[in-house]
This record gives sequence, C-alpha cells and structure tokens, in this order.
Amino acid sequence: MPLVNFSNLDFDQIKTSIKDYLRANSNFTDYDYEGSNLSTIIDILAYNTYITSYNANMVTNEVFIDGATLRENVVSLARNIGYVPRSRNAAKAQVSFAVNTSGTTAVSVTLKKGIALVSSNVFANVNYVFSIPNDITVPVNSNGLALFNSIDVYEGTHVTQSFNVSSRTPNQKYILTNSGIDTDLITVSVREAPGSTVTRTFKQFNSLYDVTSSSPVYFIQEIENERYELLFGDGTFGIQLEEPNIVEVGYITSSGETGNNISQFTFAGQLVDNNNTPITTGISLITTDQTSFGGAAIESVESVKKNAPQIYASQNRAVTAADYESLIPRIYPEAESVSAFGGEELTPPQYGKVFISVKPENGVYLSNSIKEDISSQLRKYSVAGIVSELVDLKYLYVETDSYVYYNENKAHSPSVVSSLVTNNINSYANSTELNKFGARFKYSKYQKIIDDSHASITSNITTVQMRRDLEAVLDSFAEYELCFGNRFYIKNHGHSPISNGTVVGYNIKSSAFKVSGIADTVYLGDTPNPGLKTGKVFLFKLNSPTEPVIVKQNIGTIDYVKGEIKLNPIKIISTSVNRGTPLIEVSAVPYSNDVIGLQDLYLQLDTNNVVVNTVSDQIASGDDVSGSNYIVTSSYSNGSIVRGTPVLTTTQTTNQSS
Repeated sequence: MPLVNFSNLDFDQIKTSIKDYLRANSNFTDYDYEGSNLSTIIDILAYNTYITSYNANMVTNEVFIDGATLRENVVSLARNIGYVPRSRNAAKAQVSFAVNTSGTTAVSVTLKKGIALVSSNVFANVNYVFSIPNDITVPVNSNGLALFNSIDVYEGTHVTQSFNVSSRTPNQKYILTNSGIDTDLITVSVREAPGSTVTRTFKQFNSLYDVTSSSPVYFIQEIENERYELLFGDGTFGIQLEEPNIVEVGYITSSGETGNNISQFTFAGQLVDNNNTPITTGISLITTDQTSFGGAAIESVESVKKNAPQIYASQNRAVTAADYESLIPRIYPEAESVSAFGGEELTPPQYGKVFISVKPENGVYLSNSIKEDISSQLRKYSVAGIVSELVDLKYLYVETDSYVYYNENKAHSPSVVSSLVTNNINSYANSTELNKFGARFKYSKYQKIIDDSHASITSNITTVQMRRDLEAVLDSFAEYELCFGNRFYIKNHGHSPISNGTVVGYNIKSSAFKVSGIADTVYLGDTPNPGLKTGKVFLFKLNSPTEPVIVKQNIGTIDYVKGEIKLNPIKIISTSVNRGTPLIEVSAVPYSNDVIGLQDLYLQLDTNNVVVNTVSDQIASGDDVSGSNYIVTSSYSNGSIVRGTPVLTTTQTTNQSS
C-alpha cells in the first residue's frame, strides 16, 4: 500500500502512516512496533520526513510575497515587481549659528560635509552625531560675520565610499557596506579618472521615464542585511560607466527614530574660508530653530508586503483612488496615512477631481510647500482630465465613558483596576487600529480590552460619543460645515416633536461661545424635522444647567443620516475653548457604536476625554447575592446638554425665534 497524505506537519501522524505502511506488508505483520528496535528506526524515518516536510513547506511559503517571512525574501520578491522599500529615515533638525571672521581676509565661509554637531544633552548615555551631506557656503557680511541660518542637519554619521570602475570585472557591483542608510541623503558623483578634477553628479531615479542614454542617473535596490546596491545605466537607459571612472558615494548612517526630539547641540564641524584656511575660533553658540524630527525605522516587512502589490497594481499611473494612496508614500515617504477619494462621492459631486488627505508622521498638517511639491510630482502620473487636490485632514475624535464593574475580592483597590483599564485604553488609542484614515473604532473589541484588563473585572457599561472641533474665524461672518461621516443617534426616536411638554432634540452638544448681537454665552442645539432625517440648528443659553432657552432659531441645518452640520453665516466673537486657535467643540452620539473614519476624517480616541468609573459588583463578590442593592448604569448617553462647565445667564428671558 502506498504512503498516504503527508500534507500535514504533525510528527505523530507521519509516524502512524509509516506503521500502517509496514503493517500492510506481510513480512512485518507480527512486529512489535512500540517495544522493538524497529520503533527507533520508525522514529528516525518520521523525524526525517517531518523535517523534510517542514523545510519544503517553509521554502514554498518564502517564494510568495504574502507568505514570506524573511526580510531578504520579501524584499527580493518586491524587487521583482519594481518596489523599493523605504529606507531608514534620519532625524532632521534646523539650527543657526554665526562665525566671526573679523581680522581675516575671508569673504566666505564653508561648513564642510560630514559631522557638524553633537547633541550636548545625553540621552540614555548616548551622544548623537548630526551631519550634513554637502558643503554649505555662506558669504561674510559687512560686520565680518558669516551667518549660517536655519541649516538642515541630519542625525547620523556621514560616510564616504569610492569604487574603481573596472572592465575586467564583469557584472561589477556597487554595494554600500553599511546598514541604516537614509537613501534620500545619498550623493553620487563620478570622476573621469584618478587625479581628475572633473566630476559629474548622478541623480537617483526609480523609473525609466525621461531617462535617455545621456542621463546621469543611478538606481538603488535593497540587498541582504538592510544594505543597498547602486545600479548604473547601460548606455541605453542612463550613462554607462567605463574604466577608469571613479564612483564616489556619500551617505549618512542613522539611528532612525531614536534621534528625534533633540534640541541642544554643540558645534563639532569643520570650517574653512575661501582660501581653504581652517577656522577654529569665533564660532557662536548653536541656536536650535527646529528640534530634531522625522527619524524613522526602515520599512517593516508587513508594510512591504502590503504596499508592493499596490504599487505594482498602479503601474506608475494614477487613475483610481487606490493608485493615489499607493503613490503618495513613494513621493512623500513621511506620509503616515493617506486617504484619496473621488469628487463624485461628494455632495454636490465634483467630477474630474480626486481629493487627497495626508497625515504626516510628524505634525498634524502638511505645509503649503509640501502640498505643492506633492501635487507637481503627482502630475507625472495623473491621467489627463483628472485634477488632484490636497486637502487638510480633519480629526474625528471618539470619547467614551465607562462604568467598570469589578469583584472586590479579587482586586487590591478600585484605583488599581482603574489604572490598569486606563493603561490598556491608552495602548489601544495609540495602536494601528486607530490613528489612520479608514480606521474603525470597534466597540465590542474596546469592551473586551476593558474586561480583559484584570481578573476582577466582571463587566463594563460603556457609552460612546464622537466629536469634531470647529475652528472659529473671530469677528467675521463665516459659514461653517462639520462632517462626522457617521449617522447621528436621535434621542426620543419615534416620538412626536413635542412629548409631555418636552421638545425632542438637543442631540448635539457644543462648548460655549459668544456671537455678535447676543450678550449671553450661547450653545448649539438642534430640533429634528418630521421624519427625523434632518433638522434645524439653533442657539440657546442656559438659565440653569437643565433649563435651556432658545435665543435664535434657524441658524443652520443638520442631516442626521449623513452626520453633517451646516451653519449659516454667523459672526463668532469668542470661544471658551482655545488650543492655539479658537475652537467650538461639537459632539454627538453615533447611531452605531462602531465609529469609522470616512474619506478625509482621521480617527482618534481622545484619551483626555475617556472616563473610567469603577463600580463594585456586589453580586460577584457575594455581598448582595439577591441583587437588591445592585447599582444600575444606563447604556445610553445622557448627562449635560452642553460640553464643559455650563455658563449660566444672569437674566431670565423667554424663547425667541426668527
């Protein structure tokens, strides 16, 4: 009988299959397979088969990009479809200093490429070196000062490496020997021959577009051990190197993200004047214009496996929204998350447009210069007739209020339980589940995170709100629109507009602000229209925390289904919330507790507005088995009708309308 089914990797099943095969042979029918020496031979055969099957399985997995686990294999497979993984990024800082050249004949001062600064405050007993990839030359002014203003320095050591081009070495390789290289800072120049002063600078390219036989370009690819190899032209695409050319390469090896947030520096560079005379005195203290930022690790294996197929699918052209989302990280490596959507998805639709929102790794918004650079780069890939527009991302905040029930017999104290829950919530808030476009706050998973925080926790009742911050333009009439991208929950749903004397509404909450023409502090409120799909927005003030008084009707509209609030022209003169800019916080209860970041909405769990309350579960602890004194917590959001501390009016007035 033939051996059967070795598709699994279970040792015992392999051993059983070998025994079954031997028993089928009449010569081995009467053998004791467990107690005889034959058992050892069967074990050896099973182990050999097991190891062979395992190795075959691993080898098979490594030839497919979605199954490969070793970085070298993933990178090699990505290379086959034209994808170069993002390198390690060196942290960048901006500094200024002056050099006093009084008493000399210098007309210019040059800071030589290489090490420029050393961090003067020590992090974890490590001093970080900051370098520049090219010489920086500045003139000497009439006061004898050479001013180096806002120069960029990069964390890491500058390394130079040269290669002699040899016709006697077929398929010569130009491999950079160090790992941790920031490929954006590589400089390549080629001298015609040893001793020649004529050099030509080569530029890094990642495609063959616009490359001719006379183009001084080079390509780059990652090889083993996170190192890089330079590839030069063949005379058809790019200049072909010839003997006795000398290739000179400069690059910076960086520590990545550990070089971020350094702000104190000491000068350690080399200065020379226009006569190449060294300058060692007259150097001022270093002023830090921008603390170091942007340092990042090399692209992870998981990221390569995700992005490489998307880049290949885009075929270096931008047609669909997914094409733009895959191309942006190549154009702007500092992009942490990208969202692109067609104008036809908007209301009203804007055909022929693609809107792109980018969250940078460091910072909140892209500068105008970066936006313009990305837009110009995208035009190389865009199809005629499609206009791309970069828009600032909009933050959608999730806020939660949790009542955590716990067994007192299993917990040291309520504070311990609360601390553990808070720590786990903070970890979830910083995870990749959120903090990206298209993210989703998963309510059931959030509750499980709370329940799993400690063995004493028996359950939790958690309510959810979502918030947008309206940036007010003070002392000026302006229209405003807030899109939440999620349907609003309507309180008293299904009731008539007036029930038992109570107006159905106040589904949105706002922080306090003041408007022109109304002396009192006001808030935003809403009243649903018949059908409960849309409604009207009004302004109200508070005679008491539970007694709202409408002071102006019909200042805007609300769409409960789309989650949109539109305000007519209104002149805001002050706000109670100011975080660098005057803000009005507006929140609502979502129709579904699973909140999504739609289109250009960047989803975040606002840990500053996460409340954790601990409640003793007396049934679980045995103190109140009957449940007579059980503390009941509502599963529905309620509380104040405004955000923040209510600001009360000093005069009593009646409702107004317009």
